[in-house]
Amino acid sequence: MRAGWVGLWRCVAWGGIGLSLYAGWLTVEDVRDRSASERAIAEACDGLVSGAAVMDLHGGTGRAEPDGDRIDTRKPRSFCTVYQASEAGRTTMLFSLTVQNSDKAEPLNRIGPTPEPFALLGPDGRTFKTDLTAVADRRPEPRPLGDGALGWYGNRYTTVRAECGPGSGPAAPPLLHITAAGYDGDVSKADRARLARIARSAAEILTQRIGCRARLPALPDGEPAPVPTVLRPARSAGGSCAWFAGYLRHSDRGPLPDRALSVPVRDTHPLEGCLLAVSPGQVRRTAGSLPEDKRDYADYAEKSPWWLRTVTYTGSEARATGYETLDGEEAVVIKQGTAGQTNNVWWASSVCGGKPALHTLGTSYEYDDALGSRTVSALFRAYVDDITERRGCTQVTFPQAADSGDR
Repeated sequence: MRAGWVGLWRCVAWGGIGLSLYAGWLTVEDVRDRSASERAIAEACDGLVSGAAVMDLHGGTGRAEPDGDRIDTRKPRSFCTVYQASEAGRTTMLFSLTVQNSDKAEPLNRIGPTPEPFALLGPDGRTFKTDLTAVADRRPEPRPLGDGALGWYGNRYTTVRAECGPGSGPAAPPLLHITAAGYDGDVSKADRARLARIARSAAEILTQRIGCRARLPALPDGEPAPVPTVLRPARSAGGSCAWFAGYLRHSDRGPLPDRALSVPVRDTHPLEGCLLAVSPGQVRRTAGSLPEDKRDYADYAEKSPWWLRTVTYTGSEARATGYETLDGEEAVVIKQGTAGQTNNVWWASSVCGGKPALHTLGTSYEYDDALGSRTVSALFRAYVDDITERRGCTQVTFPQAADSGDR
């Protein structure tokens, strides 16, 4: 009997040792997988990010792999993308880093009717939503990061901007945008803070590497708050859309927007946008008042929402703004000090606080036709009058009736 117990204990002991060795082997393999993933991430992103910081996103992951793209900072736009790998072999997006350089022939900021700011498909990915303009879930308005001088952020990304000032090296462009974006789905507050740190760190490494003499402000304390995506009643809009609420108090003719998505106003923020949209109910209420040859546009609004967006760019951002031509094959950089209207895009120029400013309005195609150029011109004038007065801008140049294209 005793010999039997001894044999049993030996089996248990050897089994325990075997399990310990197996667990140890798994631990070593996990460490190797993570180390290899971290090196691959750093290589794909040209050493601009910490692989460990990227793999800490989304609750942490043991294995990740970048795709075939590599960051090349000599190009106007380049990016790296990292995917989280599961044991079943499936991959999901974990992170991407995008570097954009200002270029005389390629605008960093683009105004105009694309891309649509609303997701047209419902949660099932197949059926169309019945209320397209309730939520700007594809492209909510970016919020200033801190006072806005460092950049801006959304619910899944942070963009840090770097202006390469006097004394910068020959490889440094006038302006850089470095964007760190998170995984698909809801990004936590903690991960939004991680993305902000990753983006700023990447900007610091890149500016030092290429000799860009830029001042990068410190990140604000705390975790970035969620960015609202639900459009609110336009009549009570504040912040960057307050001008339109004031406009509605004096003019309420035609199918004007009844929804707004604003951001806080920061005069130090070089990019300030306001998104306005026409709800399905407003489309139906005003369709009958449209000229007969334009009533078909109301039917299109069911799948292609009516919206317009105003944005003011100042300083280096104004010098790097443009629009796509009608065929989408070419992008035009707007010359400073000009004003004009083309391809559903309006712009006016001014000088705000000693810096060049560009005030813009872009609309969706069908909505632009439904409103008519006279109404759009009045809206644009009201917007520019409001923001230039608020910011104390001078040398305001409006587009003339004959302006078409960049003059």
